[in-house]
Amino acid sequence: MSCLGVHFALTAEEVKTLKSFTDDSERLEYLQEEIEETYMDENADFCAQTDKAWDAMHRLLADGELSYYDGPEPLRFTVIGGEPIYAEGDYIMSLKTLDQVKALATALPKITKEEFRKKYDSMDEGKYGCQKSDEDFEYTWDWFTGVVTLYQKAASAGRFVLFTADQ
Repeated sequence: MSCLGVHFALTAEEVKTLKSFTDDSERLEYLQEEIEETYMDENADFCAQTDKAWDAMHRLLADGELSYYDGPEPLRFTVIGGEPIYAEGDYIMSLKTLDQVKALATALPKITKEEFRKKYDSMDEGKYGCQKSDEDFEYTWDWFTGVVTLYQKAASAGRFVLFTADQ
């Protein structure tokens, strides 16, 4: 797998369907066959790809670890924080509530590029597992700006946000 991350701004009905499955394989199939197909093709305004930048993005906004639960609120909810709704090791699926989406839509635009850089520079390179560089910072920042926009659109439209990454 390639570890590519994507954020989707989902309707309440889509979330209800996604959470209705009792089997993770059915949930993954719904994600891949319905949500990804719909949002990547027809509903791109409610989709933000993050390539592999989601890892650094989460670490610098949370506590430096890849954890669903650790780090300051609401920033830890930006990427993998939130409700984990998939238990297998081949995918990450983390759902954000409407309140979390609204809080992030307010908090994320306040993060300046300079502040983002300070957080990036303070990230533990050993835990990150990649070499930090100006190029990697710009790559992460560029993907982050799309995530900020998505949270603003999702909050305005009353949508949940689902973060996914294949493993």
